[in-house]
Amino acid sequence: MDFLVDSASPDSTATANYLQLLTHAELAGWLATQDASIQAWLRHQSFKADRHQAVLLPPIEGRPLLGVVGLGALASLEALELWHAAGLPERLPAGTTWRVRNELSPSAATAFALGWAYGSYRFDTYKSSRPVTARARLVAAPAVDVERVARAAAATALARDLVNTPASDMSPERLAAEIMRVARDHGAVPQEISGDELRRGYPAIHAVGQASASAPRLVDFAWGDPAHPKVTLVGKGVCFDTGGLDIKPSAGMALMKKDMGGAACVLGLAQLVMASQLPVRLRVLIPAVENAIAGNAYRPGDVICTRKGITVEIGNTDAEGRLVLCDALALADEERPDLLSDLATLTGAARVALGPELPALFGTRQQTVDDLLRHGRQQADPLWQLPLWAGYDDDFSSKVADINNSSATAFAGSIIGALFLRRFVTQTPDWLHVDLFAWNPKERPGRPVGAEAHAVRALFSYLAERYA
Repeated sequence: MDFLVDSASPDSTATANYLQLLTHAELAGWLATQDASIQAWLRHQSFKADRHQAVLLPPIEGRPLLGVVGLGALASLEALELWHAAGLPERLPAGTTWRVRNELSPSAATAFALGWAYGSYRFDTYKSSRPVTARARLVAAPAVDVERVARAAAATALARDLVNTPASDMSPERLAAEIMRVARDHGAVPQEISGDELRRGYPAIHAVGQASASAPRLVDFAWGDPAHPKVTLVGKGVCFDTGGLDIKPSAGMALMKKDMGGAACVLGLAQLVMASQLPVRLRVLIPAVENAIAGNAYRPGDVICTRKGITVEIGNTDAEGRLVLCDALALADEERPDLLSDLATLTGAARVALGPELPALFGTRQQTVDDLLRHGRQQADPLWQLPLWAGYDDDFSSKVADINNSSATAFAGSIIGALFLRRFVTQTPDWLHVDLFAWNPKERPGRPVGAEAHAVRALFSYLAERYA
């Protein structure tokens, strides 16, 4: 891996430069120990130890470089999180190697190393001229489990790659192939049901995807000891969403290559679980479809059946995510796993309520929700709980079918989407639903505009604690 080098390597440590991490509170005391030339240089650079500030001190011949990095109002180095480091690989001189001069605890050093790895990510597949010089590298502190960091970085990079890839190359067929590749890499045997085979058993998945030139499919694989607790992950894999016959405006369609972000994050999480050998019986279910427009597209007013036997009136063909998920959730629920979680770019309403950085979290067991929220805070991968408010259950009622796939009201869209899905989870007591965005809409240090692996680190940390 080119973003980290083993701290035990004599060659790497001998050639490393140094980084001094400074909070607002520490700056004055540290400056008092430095000579006047360093103080003058940092004043000239307007260095105030603000978060994401990084300044190189003038080089002295024969000595390693020294960079000072601001941490802002951080209370202590123990509170260090990955975003404090994520912007450094691209802001420090290319090809250089660095080590942190501060003494860090194992958790802080690991967070810094993971942030460095996360910030080293590039998506340049479609660039005709790619950078040939490696970004700045980090010598991890001795306390860091470098392999663990590498596994986490690889999992989130996988999710980001899948989301960043345009729909012309990330069809349902291609997404299914990627899922099966990851499964086989870890010794699992995936199964794929596609096209007209879905009519028997998975009619809602088939209905949504039937108009696409790339046939809809459901990929299913299991990994781990069958005697271990069952954990099932379901991901929404809508590779492109036109809105169907209720077509989206062009502005609403621009980012719809990311509508398989739930599937991408589930696959990244699954890879991390398998690579880390967590003692669980993991099952992954990903419906992969394209919500396209053609003569055989499903229509507003149609009534479709589902695997659960619940009939659904189509109030809006752009509410397709809940349809592909409901068949997969019904299948997962039949096994009654110890924990069932789905991840989906389900509603715009969640983004209106919480913005692009904060996935909405719903759950049927409050202790599980509380624990996952705690891990989200610890991993700088936050979520926010919204209620499964039963008072809105009748908002998707139908006069011709059991339920409607869209609400009669414009209110509480994310909650109503979650309540719809809950109808299909009747046997599993512990269910989580994450309504995420999977995208960074603005440029920030270590977080370029593009795909984001929401909830992957939080969920893995929670699973690792629960099933230790």
